[in-house]
Amino acid sequence: MFGPQVPSITPDQVEPGAYLLDVREPDEWTAGHAPGAHHLPMMEVPARMAEVPTEGEVVVVCRAGGRSGQVVAYLMNNGWDNLRNLDGGMQAWAAAGRDVVSENGQPARVI
Repeated sequence: MFGPQVPSITPDQVEPGAYLLDVREPDEWTAGHAPGAHHLPMMEVPARMAEVPTEGEVVVVCRAGGRSGQVVAYLMNNGWDNLRNLDGGMQAWAAAGRDVVSENGQPARVI
């Protein structure tokens, strides 16, 4: 679906303090995201690639894993070799009992 198989990681394999790159839309981010994640909407990635670390593992996340898989493939085609797609996205993250926080003071949720 995304060309070559993209490397993936499950929510329980993500180490504390890992660099999480959330590529969802602003409303999705505001409703709920992983604590400490970095927000870079998918459509802005080509113009803002320099913001994505090239050292250390970067875990890319969206709602279910599709958009983040596309971002991982895109960045890998542009020279990154330190990326992992979060298998199942924020839905799997929340289902695994990992923390989710909101930006709007409302209870955090994955939309």
